[in-house]
Amino acid sequence: MGKLKKNIQQNDPPVSITQTPEGYAEWLNDLKLRIHTAQQRTTLSVNRELILLYWQIGREILTRQEKLGWGAKVIERLAHDLRNAFPEMKGFSRANLMYMRAFADAWSEEQIVQQAVGQLPWGHNLVLLSKLKIADERLAYAEATLAHGWSRNILTIHIESRLLERTGKAINNFEQNLPKPQSDLARESLKDPYKFDFLGIGGDAVEREMELALVTHITQFLIELGAGFAYVGRQVHLEIGGDDFFIDLLFYHLKLRCYVVIEIKAAKFKPEHLGQLGFYMTAVDKDIKDKHDAPTIGLLLCKSKNKVVAEYALHDSNKPIGIAEYQIVNSLPEELKTSLPSIEQIEKELEGKDD
Repeated sequence: MGKLKKNIQQNDPPVSITQTPEGYAEWLNDLKLRIHTAQQRTTLSVNRELILLYWQIGREILTRQEKLGWGAKVIERLAHDLRNAFPEMKGFSRANLMYMRAFADAWSEEQIVQQAVGQLPWGHNLVLLSKLKIADERLAYAEATLAHGWSRNILTIHIESRLLERTGKAINNFEQNLPKPQSDLARESLKDPYKFDFLGIGGDAVEREMELALVTHITQFLIELGAGFAYVGRQVHLEIGGDDFFIDLLFYHLKLRCYVVIEIKAAKFKPEHLGQLGFYMTAVDKDIKDKHDAPTIGLLLCKSKNKVVAEYALHDSNKPIGIAEYQIVNSLPEELKTSLPSIEQIEKELEGKDD
């Protein structure tokens, strides 16, 4: 036996991790990418099968209740029997079966197979069912979730703040100052109003106080701004003709490939506000942006605005600017900002049980 071990050691020397063959690193990276892609496809495939199974169970509950006259107690009986049959599986509680029934009632099988709801995790679908009553709204938020990769928490926040209903609503002149499709993307990148429920300041805060609060909570601010915004700086210094100027907030939009100057006015919109914003945009175009960057966009956030006055003020401007209101709302208690409760917690609440 000792001789055999010696021969193995002589014939099969260990591979040196310091001497990798040429092209190995590229091959390894390719393998990692392929494995990761395969894992994602497997996860997505398993999720689709689970969502379809849940829909089928919900549809059969509906059918038996409607055609055979089965009462509501059948759900409790079914939950008990399924959990006994599949003790290792979660999701067969009475509350979850009720959600399956509601899920099947909300969507047709064709929609589950072909549309975004069938590609989202079950937890996301519970948010859509719980928070939205209109099918078109559920579908719109499902598609946005799939497009932007929102977590369940982020989806909940966006629904509660009515994100999609505010998207693209800012008054702007993008169509006349930007080429398509950039003008369309720029319009959809802004909203009105912007809601800041994370600042911890009063509604009568001055501009500098708001700037500081927004930067302090930059992660939440970026979530409210939407996909594509990257923070560059606050009170960005510009020296022009020997004079000093400071931009309130400067961002870069990764999809538009341009800088975005944000000015805050803690008062009602006035046409003269556009002069200062336009000046800063010109300075960014001349002194900061790269030759490959698209023209700088401006966003004026004001406490309130007269829509007609804002439209008139933008009409003859040759710079792409959007005007939107902001709202400072009271923050929810931290415990109410968490994701939806678990299926088990929902079940206990429905049944009136305590821990």
